[in-house]
Amino acid sequence: MSTAPIGIFDSGIGGLTVARAIRDLLPRESTIYLGDTARVPYGPKSPETVRRYSREILDWLLGQDVKAVVVACNTATAHALDDLRGRSPVPVIGVIAPGARAAAAATTTGRVGVIGTAGTISSGAYSRALLRERADLRVIEQACPLFVPLVEEGWFEHPATQLVAEEYLGSMRDAGVDALVLGCTHYPMLAPLLGRIMGPSVRLIDSARETARELARVIGAAGLEAPPDASPVQRWIATDDAARFARVGSLFMGNAPAPVEVVELGTAEMSAERLEPNR
Repeated sequence: MSTAPIGIFDSGIGGLTVARAIRDLLPRESTIYLGDTARVPYGPKSPETVRRYSREILDWLLGQDVKAVVVACNTATAHALDDLRGRSPVPVIGVIAPGARAAAAATTTGRVGVIGTAGTISSGAYSRALLRERADLRVIEQACPLFVPLVEEGWFEHPATQLVAEEYLGSMRDAGVDALVLGCTHYPMLAPLLGRIMGPSVRLIDSARETARELARVIGAAGLEAPPDASPVQRWIATDDAARFARVGSLFMGNAPAPVEVVELGTAEMSAERLEPNR
């Protein structure tokens, strides 16, 4: 057993859905969440740039003595997971394989939909992961770039979000998918709306929840789970704009993640800002 924290990182705020899933499933675990808000989004950046950013974050988290690292970013998982695993002395878990595994198990028709950012979809990472699970699958993918800003506005049920979602998901309905992977960590916030659009026969695969389950399996198998009497501590790190991180993060976590520390990657200097929930 180990009381060391679990490191979680994302290009920004969306990975807080993964942090929340981990908190709900593993309430005794301490966590350190780092959102690279100074350099978000990762999607339009080159694979090598994403790998470089991800290596910097891994090195910082390892310096905090984490016992495992969760890459709570689909783009970073697609481009950097293998590189990070080759560099890390602790387990590194991505968000793509757990979601793909769950979708492959859930479908009965063999038709699986994947929605994500443009960068994630263009990487083909979900298609490859799904076809590794089941070579007979038909995978239909759709980039949904407008979902992220809509979620960060808190427009989970807004008529504009409904219209955008209807447009994006038309191809999925036409193809008759019966499992839909929410391939961006923002998208679980839209699950009720997406579920109504797709209908009750389509199972929504929440990659955040599946990643938390995979983390539980990995640390359990390695004997790294927190002891029953652990007193968990959660730390929240941003690389820029701590106030916005706390404000938007409250939409994802149910309460503001505060205090928010600010770290400049590549330096040892770090400051902390204590923020009011709605500041």
